[in-house]
Order: sequence, then C-alpha cells, then structure tokens
Amino acid sequence: MEQKIISGLLLVDKDKGPTSHDIVNKVRNIFNVKQVGHAGTLDPFATGLLLVGIGKATRLLEYLQGETKVYKVKMQLGIITDTFDITGTVMEENNINNSEREIIEAINSFIGTYKQVPPAYSAKKYQGKKLYELAREGKIINLPPREVTIYEISDIKIELPYVEFTTKVSAGTYIRSLCMDIGYKLGCGATTVELRRTKVGKFDVGNAVRIDENIEKVKGHVIPMEEILDLPKIVILDKTKVYNGIHPKVEDLISYDNFKKDDLVQIFADGKLIAIAMAERNSSFIETLKKQSRNERILTLEKVFRLD
Repeated sequence: MEQKIISGLLLVDKDKGPTSHDIVNKVRNIFNVKQVGHAGTLDPFATGLLLVGIGKATRLLEYLQGETKVYKVKMQLGIITDTFDITGTVMEENNINNSEREIIEAINSFIGTYKQVPPAYSAKKYQGKKLYELAREGKIINLPPREVTIYEISDIKIELPYVEFTTKVSAGTYIRSLCMDIGYKLGCGATTVELRRTKVGKFDVGNAVRIDENIEKVKGHVIPMEEILDLPKIVILDKTKVYNGIHPKVEDLISYDNFKKDDLVQIFADGKLIAIAMAERNSSFIETLKKQSRNERILTLEKVFRLD
C-alpha cells in the first residue's frame, strides 16, 4: 500500500552551523519526501526559527515570505568585518568612545523605515546567483539600498564592547546590516556576533522542534495545512468543481468570513484546505446577489490542492 505523503509546516529551531538548505535536506530524509522548502533563510551562524514546508504545503510558503520577524541580536562595537558578522575577515578595529546614552540613542534612531544595503555575503540573488557565491569568487556585488522597517527595538543591554537587543522588523531586513549601520552611526563600527530568530509572523520558536531530536517527536510537530495561513476562509459545497478548475459562484458557498475584493482567501471543503483564490467581490455583496438570484462568480482560483 502506497504511503500517504505528509503535507504541512514544520517549525524548526535551527542550531548554529548548518545552512537552511541543510535543514531542508534533513527534513527530506526524515519524512522521505522530495517536496520540501523553507520560508526565509537563516545564516549558518544564526539560530532560531525556520519555517519548513513539507509536501503540498510548500506551495503556501510564498504567503509567509512577507511576515514580520523578531530577532535577538548581540553585536560587538569597534570592529568591522567583510561579512558584517563575526565569521568574516576583520577589516577595521576602532576605539569605542561612545557613552551608553549615545549607544542607546543611536540604536533607537533606526526605529522606523530606512534604506538598507544588503550585505555582499548574503543569500540574496543577483542575476540568478546568490551574493555569497559571487563573493567567494571574488566578485563583490553592491546592490542598491532597499526600504526596510524596524518596528520595535527593546531589551537593550550594554557590556562593552558587546551590545544586545531584541528587534521586530519587516521581511527583507538584514540584522547584520542593521548592526553595521548602527556602528557607522556611532563612528566605531560594529559586527554581529550572535543572532537568533524568535518569531516569524504568528509562529514562535517556543513551539519549534530541533531537527536532531527523536524522529517521532519531529513528525508530531507538523502543523496541518489548514492551520498555516490566516487568510479569510470560505467553505464550499462541492470540491469536485474546484478540482476541475471551475471558479466558485454564489451557489457554491456554504459559509464565509468577511473579505474584500482582491483579497486572497482560503477555500475549504470537508474540513480540508483545497485552494487559494482571489476575491472578485466584497463578501458584503454576496447576500445582495442571493436576493437578486444572481449566481455570479465570487472567486478566481489561484492554487488548487488535490488532497485525495
């Protein structure tokens, strides 16, 4: 009898050392499935929360890419490396002539939106190749700055030359670059020495599992596809129509959350997530259509998941 492939999201608490790709390969081996991916890279020296999609849930990962992230970071003032972290080559060493008040003010000055330059040694791609791959070849690519948002900075602790803090940031923010920018503002430079991701959107590292734990424990931590996204939910009568690519109309709906035109929504049937769709109408207009006996299309299918 053919084994049913598990589909869902695994919260992994990554150790220092392995790459995100290494974690994906370990998950492939544990679950004996090829279709595995992650939502948001963690550098090898970083630890913490990595979201790993398994089976059909890999097709949901793109909807998690834009989630906010929370990090705990420790940086060392007075030092600059080529990678913006302690694993790189030291390029400069400077005296630290800043008071605690100046350091705190400099850190807090980055709360808000600013233009950040990605590190040359990162997983960001340039012409299809990762920056760190190009850097290893001696090709340093300086990408243009991009807007990022630092929502919160808290728990600042100073024991020079080290400074620790917790920060909540927008997707695409490089904490290594943030530390580098703080160092530039202080005039002494800074590099990241420890980095731990504790949250991605609603997911918390406290609910994650270490990949080297008991295999059955790891398997028991998979979050079902139905619980991954927080998009509005729509329950339909006949999943066969959706499986055949027929866009849901008024008559197909059993129940629905509130949504607006152009919102992404989840389509459920028999308690299972079977599709992601885009709304063509506001949900508030559906009752009007029913009263007028207008069986019009409500949703445009984006992705369909055949689960049987």
